[in-house]
Amino acid sequence: MKKVISVKPLEGKKINVVFSDGLSGVFDVSPNLKSDFFKRLEDENYFKQVRLFFTGIGWPEGQDLGPDTIAAELQIS
Repeated sequence: MKKVISVKPLEGKKINVVFSDGLSGVFDVSPNLKSDFFKRLEDENYFKQVRLFFTGIGWPEGQDLGPDTIAAELQIS
């Protein structure tokens, strides 16, 4: 099972992600902002509060993305 082990917010609603299997790259969150569930992430200060959440990533108010979603759209570095 894939697991995110490192997450770092970047400019432009992107996040640098490292998985437990060594896969790493940049994940663009901006396509998800169309959903009301993720609208809060438009606030740059809030977006920067991203953290590890179970095996994926999440934010304080409950927005989260699982490792499979992230891996499917990852821009490999």
